[in-house]
Parts: sequence; C-alpha cells; structure tokens
Amino acid sequence: MSQANQEQQRYWTEQAGPVWVELQDRLDRQIRPHGALALGALELRGGERVLDVGSGCGDTAVELARRVGPEGAVLGVDISQPMLARARERAAGLPQVSFLQADAQTADLPRAGFDAVFSRFGVMFFEKPVAAFRNLRAALRPGGRLAFVCWRPPQENPWITLPMVAVAPLLELPPPPPAGAPGMFAFADGQRVSSLLEEAGFEGVRVEPREVRMAPGGGSLEDAVDTFLRVGPVAAALREAVADPALRQKAAEAVRQAFEGAASQGSSSFELGSAVWLVTARESASDS
Repeated sequence: MSQANQEQQRYWTEQAGPVWVELQDRLDRQIRPHGALALGALELRGGERVLDVGSGCGDTAVELARRVGPEGAVLGVDISQPMLARARERAAGLPQVSFLQADAQTADLPRAGFDAVFSRFGVMFFEKPVAAFRNLRAALRPGGRLAFVCWRPPQENPWITLPMVAVAPLLELPPPPPAGAPGMFAFADGQRVSSLLEEAGFEGVRVEPREVRMAPGGGSLEDAVDTFLRVGPVAAALREAVADPALRQKAAEAVRQAFEGAASQGSSSFELGSAVWLVTARESASDS
C-alpha cells in the first residue's frame, strides 16, 4: 500500500472514522438525499449484485439490500475499521449484505462479479483514479452499471464555505489541496471526471449537475454548528490550534451566525443549497 493510501486509511480509522460513527445519524440525514440520486439512476432490480464503494457506516448498504431483496447481494467496501464495525451492526439480519475492509482502488474484487457499482461520496479519495476505476470496471459484468455522486466546486457548496469564511479571522485554515488531489473536492471538475472514466474504459459516461437542498448536521442549527466544529476543514483547524475553550466558543458563535444568516426563512428545519455531479456509466456490453 502506498504512503498516500496508508495516510487515508490512518485518517479514516483513527481520526475521522470514530467521529463519523458517533455522528452517524446526523451525517446520514445530511447526505442521504444526494445518495438517492445515484440510487435512482441505477434502477436496481431484485436479485442483482451491487458493490458499494466507500460504504462507511452502512446506511447505503442497507438501502441497497432493500432494493435488491433477499435474492440479491451487496458488498460494502471501506478502509475504516470503526465505520465498518458500525455498518455490520446496522446490517445484522440482512444475510445478503457483507463488508470488506479494503481500499477499493486496489482490492481483489471478484471479476465480473457485480451488476452495479454504487458510491455516495466514496470515490474522491483515490490516489490513482484511473487505476481505481479500472479495478471497479473489472468487477462489473459485461453491461454492468456505475453510478455515484461527488461534490462540485466548494464555491457552489455554501454548506462548506460559510463556516470556513466565518472562522477565517479566528483560525489558520488548512491550505486548499492541489486541484484533483484526493479529498472531498477531487472530482469538482466534471470534465475531468468524464475523462478519467473514459480512460478507465467505461462507456456511456454522463456527468450531470444536480442541486440538492441539504440539512447540514441533519436539520438542526445547533447540530449543524456542532457537526462542522467536529468534521471537515474547520474541525481540522481547531485540532491544530492550541487547546483553548474560549477559541472554540468563538468559532462556534461565528459559524452559528453565518448559518443563521443563510438559513431559509420560515422553514421548520435548517437547510442550505448543495451542488453535486451525478455520474453514470456502463461496462462494455461485451467482454473486454
């Protein structure tokens, strides 16, 4: 495993993974509508076999299992041990679901073993995306389908930019990664995503913009503030700062004010706009 892959595994196992497990319900409610776009695009049928890339705490694997039924099969792949432990708890009683702790870009997956590959924000962390997508394509049967969602640029996603701008006077934020580097916005360039998939051998590639009303932190303003102080760039900046409860409180108030200023007036829940790419493709209808 490369150093970059080792760093991703360490991050999702030791740092981010435990927090995601703790905040699992909030985060699932936050991004479930985005995953529904890719689920709908796959048009799954009973009895199909599905590979869930970046399965996380199991929310998508359970939904995929519901759609393919007891005659189908779902394999969730993720590098985070604590998140997969939670996923196995949630999928208990669903014999058609199994999980594999592995890096999907290099995992030894059954060749032509799946009818569909799905991912909800799990494919943007590949160190070598073309090689990763070739590995996933090899796991698809001839004519198999791929569908995933990934974030469009940060400037189109106020849920992430608002808290960052709010705390910038208080904290030294991490510098933005190079364009295309593994991370949340690695696939922000839709044309690049299309080129990567075509280079990996996929056909019928479509990269379509979608806007989704999103409930940061699951729908409560206070939960949103708490969540963004524990997950993402603001959380990373707070970890790097000297332990200072007063500083954390100032950051929380700044984020709260920013979110309040952008909240939908008259809404019973806290929502912001978000922007993703809905990406679909297929394996060749004949063996390659």
